[in-house]
Amino acid sequence: MARATYAAGVRGSPTISRRTALMLAIAAASGACSGQHQVATRPPPASPEPSEAPTTATPSTSATPSAAATAPALPSVAPWRPGAGELEPAAKEAAVRRIEALGDDANHRVEIIDAQYGGLLASTASVLVVCRSLARRAGRVVAGGHTYDVRLVLRGGRWRVTEIHPSRPGRPTSDPSAAARHVLASPRIALPPAARADVASGTVHDTVLEAMLTVSRRWPIGVSVVRTGHPTYVFGTVRPSDHPLGRAFDTWRIADHAIVRPSTPPGLITAYMEALAGAGSYNVGGPILLGSAPQYFSDRTHHDHVHAGFTA
Repeated sequence: MARATYAAGVRGSPTISRRTALMLAIAAASGACSGQHQVATRPPPASPEPSEAPTTATPSTSATPSAAATAPALPSVAPWRPGAGELEPAAKEAAVRRIEALGDDANHRVEIIDAQYGGLLASTASVLVVCRSLARRAGRVVAGGHTYDVRLVLRGGRWRVTEIHPSRPGRPTSDPSAAARHVLASPRIALPPAARADVASGTVHDTVLEAMLTVSRRWPIGVSVVRTGHPTYVFGTVRPSDHPLGRAFDTWRIADHAIVRPSTPPGLITAYMEALAGAGSYNVGGPILLGSAPQYFSDRTHHDHVHAGFTA
């Protein structure tokens, strides 16, 4: 997210097919936290840009009844619901319901950590659905998760899903930086599976990681999106986003206060945004406009999170 809004990464892509829907169900539950996210038994095909194309791998068969029976029971997961303060809650709910429907069955569970906007225009939207998942395979439970860039259009008064783009963090590096190691070990930085895999892959700039560490000394933070699972371009433009370049991160929660909630103190959000600027971010966006661009911006997309972008 280089500035005020995000961009649609793919134009004119076909509507999701039943085959793609089945593949997304497997993807939602089978990505490992190690960063070796897999669809079925092999990783999704490489794409030229993160979040650029829906997955096309062939799903594997389900675990055998005997293997599934010996694995521990999967927990029940409460459906995600939009709360007070959401803009266009029907768009978020449509995106989340699709991911939940694709990710839950007898051997899979998907839990929605957060749903934030990657872009929100009058009749189009990108909802970034941040997930953790559990899958029963070969008699054991495998933990993982993805972040999905879910594209929607408003037709006939209803938000309808048109595309789903899963995160593709890549494999963990064998030589992470000191900043990456500290972020991954920090109990004050809550990273969802895709964001954790981004950091472990070595593709996130240290300026981003050092800023996370700096602000987390003052507040525990909940990170939603770092590099993958985010639109490639600023939504509605052809400008590259800082996220796929490993030069940005988004925060959805500050000290146990969700940014989107009306009860979250404005002073807390203001102080956090100012702290990010002080930590080196050239481009801080959120629900409150603190100053002029490019240092600060605010719009409908950033009503539910705070963005911090970095030059390198």
